Amino acid sequence: MALQACGLAFGLLHRRATPVMKSMASDDVSIIRGVEEKVKLGGSEVKVTKLGTGAWSWGDTTYWNEFQWDDRKLKAAKAAFNASIDSGINFIDTAEVYGSWITGGAVNSETLIGSFIKERQKAGPVDVSVATKFAALPWRLGRRSVVSALKNSLARLELSSVDLYQLHWPGIWGNEGYIDGLGDAVEMGLVKAVGVSNYSERRLRDAYTRLKARRIPLASNQVNYSLIYRIPEENGVKAACDDLGVTLIAYCPIAQGALTGKYTPENPPTGPRGRIYTPEFLTKLKPLLDRIKDIGQNYGKTSTQVVLNWLICQENVVPIPGAKNAEQAAEFAGALGWKLKDWEIEELRKVASSKEPVVGFPVEKL
Repeated sequence: MALQACGLAFGLLHRRATPVMKSMASDDVSIIRGVEEKVKLGGSEVKVTKLGTGAWSWGDTTYWNEFQWDDRKLKAAKAAFNASIDSGINFIDTAEVYGSWITGGAVNSETLIGSFIKERQKAGPVDVSVATKFAALPWRLGRRSVVSALKNSLARLELSSVDLYQLHWPGIWGNEGYIDGLGDAVEMGLVKAVGVSNYSERRLRDAYTRLKARRIPLASNQVNYSLIYRIPEENGVKAACDDLGVTLIAYCPIAQGALTGKYTPENPPTGPRGRIYTPEFLTKLKPLLDRIKDIGQNYGKTSTQVVLNWLICQENVVPIPGAKNAEQAAEFAGALGWKLKDWEIEELRKVASSKEPVVGFPVEKL
């Protein structure tokens, strides 16, 4: 899941077959039966599940986990990884800045994922697609910095290559060199597909064109996108992704838990999220949450599953909700195997439009 200002993490950064999902829905709802297909990431040959798992919180001590990491949280993260794989959700998204790496700590999301995969492999082959990201820090210059950072990520992950390598956000300068570095990584066999994150329409098209000149497809653009943050629909990013054949990977698809119905004005989230999803904000959000819950009850689905399905229904969108434990990971899988009706999709958009969106990561506007 990409860093965003609404998460305040950038400020602290200084931020094969899928089982059929059964539904208790009545006869008047739309149900997709059969095996859930994988989708290609843009024009690449990499295929992933229609839903991924975000690993931002795994090992993090700057935004999640009450600013501390312990054995209990480690076991929960490992259980989330295993539950994702067991549920058929094998697309795992991480980044070099997720966890304590940026502050010099030994534990970070990449390292944990590497250990989880290695442990899982003891019982047999593991079908997992890993995506990670390059931090466009101001002192990193040129294409070689991208390849060097990728090699360090691979060492932490204990992998020879990853399925998707992304530029985490646009650099203050030198973006052409970063794009060239992505192309170099593909040609070196270190990554199967490349993408960007938090890229505006203009930057997205520029990156696409530069890679196309080398006959390398731009596979994805990972941006903040949810029912209450639909800026990609308004700033041209979603339309550009569709036009170019670039997959939109949606981070914060459940608005860091705000759309799950878990939080109320009387029980807001703790920590930095409490500064975003305040009691006042949650009060204004209640009509939408009530409608989400009502629709979910008709399908035998939770609110979380409804809002994830809403994103999947937008087409060319792969949501990557963050899972902190096995229960959350298993619940996410219930967003697959069925489909909201068109009128429900539009009704939810209309109800959500009555309130202001949360603040996004400022570099989206660069």
